[in-house]
Amino acid sequence: MLRITTEKKRGKTFLTVEGRLAGPWVAALEQCWREFHAASPREKFHVNLCAVSFIDAAGKALLMEIHRQGGQLVAEGCLNQAIVHEIVAREKQDASPGAKQRPKRSHIIFYTALFSLVLGPTVAHAQGGNRPSTLPGNAPTEVLRLTLDQAVGLALKQNPTVQIAILQAAESAQDRNIRRADLLPQANAKVSDEAQKVNLLAQFGGRTPFPGFPKSLGPYQLFSAGPSFGTPVFDLTLWRRYQAARSTVSASKASSLSTREQVILLVVSQYIGTLRAVANVQASESRVSLAQALYDQAADLQKEGVGTGIDTLRANVELQNEKQRLIEAETDRQTSLFALIRLLNLDPRQAIELGDSLSFFDTPQPEVQPSIELALADRQEWKALESQIKAAEYQKKASQDSRLPSLRFDGNFTYLGTSGNTTLPTYTYEASVNMPLFTGGRIHAEIVRAELEIKKLGQQKDELRNQIALDVKTALLNLQSARNEVQVANLGVQLSKEEVDQARDRFKAGVANNIEVIQAQDSLARANDNQIAALYRFNQARADLARSIGQMEKVYAK
Repeated sequence: MLRITTEKKRGKTFLTVEGRLAGPWVAALEQCWREFHAASPREKFHVNLCAVSFIDAAGKALLMEIHRQGGQLVAEGCLNQAIVHEIVAREKQDASPGAKQRPKRSHIIFYTALFSLVLGPTVAHAQGGNRPSTLPGNAPTEVLRLTLDQAVGLALKQNPTVQIAILQAAESAQDRNIRRADLLPQANAKVSDEAQKVNLLAQFGGRTPFPGFPKSLGPYQLFSAGPSFGTPVFDLTLWRRYQAARSTVSASKASSLSTREQVILLVVSQYIGTLRAVANVQASESRVSLAQALYDQAADLQKEGVGTGIDTLRANVELQNEKQRLIEAETDRQTSLFALIRLLNLDPRQAIELGDSLSFFDTPQPEVQPSIELALADRQEWKALESQIKAAEYQKKASQDSRLPSLRFDGNFTYLGTSGNTTLPTYTYEASVNMPLFTGGRIHAEIVRAELEIKKLGQQKDELRNQIALDVKTALLNLQSARNEVQVANLGVQLSKEEVDQARDRFKAGVANNIEVIQAQDSLARANDNQIAALYRFNQARADLARSIGQMEKVYAK
């Protein structure tokens, strides 16, 4: 379970996170952060992780993105502090030039100054030419144009979080292979040549049993060569552990797919957020053009003696305000593009531009109940948890079956002699039955521990079911609300444009001053912002719905 609260302390906004930052709750924190950051992109936020009990790979990736966008991470406890320190250190490492500082030597200051004066230009040129670059290859020269599906495809191929999840799934597969090897026959070959000397007196308590008895025997050579083999014939414990390992592999694969879905959501959200920043720039440029035209109109009317100086001054003030908003919008656009490059793991020097734009297309509103059933069937977190429960049940059976006897067969065939030329074939075959009689309560403790693990996973399953239902219902509600917002915002933009035209005509005719024009400009700016925000929320709501029902890769990874 995850709980997120917001509060302001001494002029700073804190997002306090409590619980497990893993699985579906990563999306909840990502959505909350995205809404706050979109509402106040220049405000500094602090994310309080002191009450977080666990952070998975997707949660770590989200925290890295939050820190990269300016969020301050606050943590307590060894594990959380280590994760925060790693994130901060990685950001500093990426930002540092990589140059090593040389220690100062006071006794060579004079010689250093002398050689700097004589050989300074040559040494500087040599150092500049031989300095190793930490960036791969040559800097890209062409602008990379990306559509949304192309960006998602690149992220699935190159994003480190996705690759780490794939490697973790591969590790689980090798663990399964190790468990399977315990069930199969094992064979070894050994060749040895050794010298032995035996203390015979030690065999009789250090006393000579009769006069003339030798104190030792040897030294003598002993040469042996041959194979040995062994295999379990009947061991239910090994079989149950192999079954548990297979279920763990299924859980790891499902977790890997869940991480892919989470990364796709991050990329889609960042892409949509960048589209919003691009749309803000376009709207700001349009408003600057309009403000410039209104300023020119006011200046012309003043020259003709119809307008007043205060009208021209007000128009100029509005023009400068719009130019400042354009600068801020361009900065936000570049920041969003840099964040997208980071998520796609592209060359930091690569320039990109977006091939899509914010759009609206009406789709049927899905029903709640079928959507929840679809989510429970397709959400990878749900599948991973079910596989974990199966693995825990097999572990319990393995502990119970360890009370049963196990049958094993071992043997060896060896050529034994004092040298390689004097060896004779020897062999040993053995069938053994092993049955525990007293283990000090270990088997009972293992069974109880497995039962507790099953109960814990059952509680997590109930919580996850409720969380999935909440995600689906919230996404559907946001989608319906965003659809209505788009319709209202489009009408607002149309009305605001008409208001600007009418106010401009009234000012030109001398019926009113340009206060009405300035007010109409402000109304148009708010209407444009509302339209862009509504389109952004609609597209984000579609992505959130796809994530809530486990369809992110099917919808966006074409």
